Order: sequence, then structure tokens, then C-alpha cells
Amino acid sequence: MDGASKFVRGDAVAGILITLINIIGGFIIGVAQQGLTAAQSANIYTLLTVGDGLVAQIPALVISTAAGFLVTRASSDTHLADHVGGQITANPRVIFLSAGVMGLFAIMPGMPTIPFTILGILLGIWAYFLFRRKDMEAQSKVRDQTVQAQTEAQVEEPIENYLALDLLRLDVGYGLISLVDESQHGDLLDKIRSIRRQFATDMGFVVPPIHIKDNLQFRPGEYVFIVKGVEVGRGEIKTGHFLAMEGGSVHGQIEGIPTIEPAFGLPALWISPNDRERAEMLGYTVVDPSTVLATHITELVHTHSHEMLNRQEVQNLLDLVAKTQPKLVEELVPHVITLGGVQKVLQGLLRERVSIRDMVSVLETISDYAKLVKHPAQLVELVRQALSRSLVGRYLDEEGQLSALVLGADAENLLAEAIVDGEFGSYLSLAPRSATLFVKRMRKAVEDVAAKVVQPIIITGSRVRPFVKQASESAIPHLVVLSQNEIPSNIQVHSLGSVNLS
Repeated sequence: MDGASKFVRGDAVAGILITLINIIGGFIIGVAQQGLTAAQSANIYTLLTVGDGLVAQIPALVISTAAGFLVTRASSDTHLADHVGGQITANPRVIFLSAGVMGLFAIMPGMPTIPFTILGILLGIWAYFLFRRKDMEAQSKVRDQTVQAQTEAQVEEPIENYLALDLLRLDVGYGLISLVDESQHGDLLDKIRSIRRQFATDMGFVVPPIHIKDNLQFRPGEYVFIVKGVEVGRGEIKTGHFLAMEGGSVHGQIEGIPTIEPAFGLPALWISPNDRERAEMLGYTVVDPSTVLATHITELVHTHSHEMLNRQEVQNLLDLVAKTQPKLVEELVPHVITLGGVQKVLQGLLRERVSIRDMVSVLETISDYAKLVKHPAQLVELVRQALSRSLVGRYLDEEGQLSALVLGADAENLLAEAIVDGEFGSYLSLAPRSATLFVKRMRKAVEDVAAKVVQPIIITGSRVRPFVKQASESAIPHLVVLSQNEIPSNIQVHSLGSVNLS
């Protein structure tokens, strides 16, 4: 209220000044009329009248300004003088614009040149110093932020952060960054998204995101795929080249750098982009570097998918099934089998690349047999038989036949006699010499039919099937082992030969 009373008193003083000006103006007009002509008197009277009108606006301007200050200050705790000074100096451009206006008034005819010139110069100097102060404040703020960032960087990182472990990680050399960087037209990230979508469609669960990290210690084209902190695959790509692999019918040779295709270990060549069309005409299969890396990632994800299926992922799958089959999930877990038991069964299926997309059939089979069968490996075999149509359907040829090898009677009897049933499940107790001979005969049979089929398959008895897969997994990882109970009755089997020990 003290500020308002001051402005009211100022209004009264301004009114007194106006009255004095009117009196003096009338006196001057009276005196001037005695020695001036009518035209000169009229001119003087007009000027004084206009001046009187202008002076009469001063109190209104002062009152309006005072009211504006009081209203805007209602939300501020600072003193009035500091508040007004801050408002005036907040934007130096306004002061600079005012200096320009004063300069324009100074050069206009009829205006007092000297006062406007002085005001324009003073306002210009004031605006200059305000601009400098603003720049110095900005520089000081940047310095403070830099010091704060350095201080935060120097603060020791909590040791708990070192315990974090990426489930899936791809470390690449600096030469492969262009494949990942979308700004450089890299399409590897799009291919990885496609891999995750396709895997969810084929296998029935979502692969966790892959964390990609550059490693300056690698060679430019080197990369490493890591699962749970452990390296599971490594390769090297020659950027700026294409990978050419021999297909079924190659009628010619092409120059290139010999290499091994990282996903399947096939011989290949790195060729220049100029030779790509010629290589395709000669029958080679030519792929770009990002496709080579994406194919290797796909194969590694399929191979180690069972390691990615943790209990939380299993619970997510059960929650998804519960939306349409609530009674099935409610009856199964935990009344019939634990969540860990379901996880072991699903991991056993994924280990041999059996899709778990039909979760309803999988859970129904577990629910039917889990009270009688306690070992997860036996439940896996029962679930495989329940999924026989989808399990075998992916290996049929164009005529609907299943072309496969057959395990001979002597080899099957040898394995059956070596199976030992223990408290924690069955295991294979086979003499090293017999195991070596068995793997050798299996590998020889697979090599003999490699030119006839794309995917080698062998059919065994249901009891020895998991042990045949176990014995041959390290030497022939891509061999598919099916039991006779897993083949639907309407599927015709075409025998490619038998695996015998004699």
C-alpha cells in the first residue's frame, strides 16, 4: 500500500503542475497578443493546447504503470525496486530497440535533437552492457554444468552395478558399426527385430532384446555373441564384400577370399561387389554382410533358446494361456507340477528345437501325466508325442514323405542295455569304445545321405531316442532324432539306410 500511496501523491503533484502550466500558458498568450499578429497568436495557442493535452496524459501513464507494477508483483517476494529493475533489464533487446527509437526521434524534423540523441546513446550503452552480462552469465552456467558433470563422473559407480548381466549381447568391432547405425543405412537392427518376430512365430516365445556394444579391442570386422556373460559364437565379416557360397549346381569358379560361413561352417568366398552378379549367374548363393551376421545370430538363438527361458518367461506364457484357458492353468500349477517343473519340460523341448507355440497341448499333456511321471525328461518325450503332427510336418518333402535313416537293431539293443534308471532319472552308461564306434557309424551314415536331403533325420525306438540325441549331439549337432511313436500313422517313411554297428 505504501507504493500505491506514493503514486497517488505523485498524481496530485502532477495535477498541480498542470494547473500552473495552464496559468503560465494563459499569461504568455495574453502578453503575446499585445505585440503579435493574429496568426502568430493562433500558432502559439495551438502549440500550447497540444502541449497541454500531452501533459494531461502523464498522470494516466503514471497510474497505469504503477497499477501494472503492483499487479505483477503480487506473485513475487522480492522488493519493488529489485522487481522493477529485473523486469526492465530482463530482455536487453527491448532497451536496444528503445535506443533505436530515440535515435529516430532525434533525426526527425521539429523534434529536440540533443535530448533524444543523449537518451539514445545512453540507452545503447546500457543495452550493450546488458548483452555482455547475459553472455557472461550463459558462459558461467555452461562452466558450472561442465564442472558438475565432471564431478558426477568422478563419483565412484556403485559396485552393485557390476553385478548386472546382459542375457543376450553382441559385441562388434568398429568396422561393423556401420551395419548397426541406421544413419549410415545399416539394416542389422531391422534384421534383429525380424529375427525376434520370426522366432516368436516359430518357437512360441519372445527372445529377450539383444544388447549391441562396440569393442575397440576386436579386429574391425570381428564380432562375438554372448549369452549370460559367456561367449557362444564368434565370427569375422569383411565389410565392403559379399559372401558367396556354392549352391546345388555351380558351373564355374570365381575369385575371392576363402573363408568359412560362420553359421553352418560351410566353405565360402568373400567377393567384391563388382563380382556379385557374375557369381549369381554361376550358381553361387550371394548374401550381404548384415545377412551373414543375422543368420549366425538366428542359429545361435535357436541353439541356446532353452537357456533364455527363465521362470519369469514361463510365468508370462502361463498368464497368456490363462486368458483363454484359465481352468487348465489353475489345475496345473502348482497343484500338479511346480513352475520349475514346467520350465524344465519347456527347456527340454526347446533344446531340440521343438516349438512350444501350442502351449495348450503342451500343458494338457503335462497335466495328464505329471502325477504319474515325475522326471521332466520323460514328460518331454510324452509331450513330443502329443505334438507329433507339428513336430514331423516341418521335415516332410514335397510329396508328403519323411526321408530318414533308421537305427539298426544291434545299435538300438546296445543303447537300450546301457540305459541305467536312477533315482533322479535315466542316464546312458556306455563304454567309451562302444560310444566312439556308435558316433563314427552315425557320422558316416549322415555324410552318405548329405547330398540327398537338406536335413538329416534318424528314426529310433522311443526308449533310446533321447540317448541317441545325447550321444550324437556334440559330433552331429544338426541331426534330428525322431522316435517311431512321434510319427503319425498317415505319414509314409522313406528309408535312406540304416545305422548298424556290425
